Amino acid sequence: MAKQEDRFVKTYSQGGGFSPQVQIWVDKQTGVNYLWQANGYAGGLTPLLNRDGTPVITTVPRPEYP
Repeated sequence: MAKQEDRFVKTYSQGGGFSPQVQIWVDKQTGVNYLWQANGYAGGLTPLLNRDGTPVITTVPRPEYP
């Protein structure tokens, strides 16, 4: 069985250790950006929004298929 390609890619990371960790993950299928924050044993995930309330979309290059 072929290995399934990962759907999400981490594009930004800040903090860690004793400070809260913040990461931005991009869904490669939709381009939607998600904000992940972890602090100790707690964490949360939410879509990253523009000023007008729409989700931040990143253009993700798609591989060429024959």
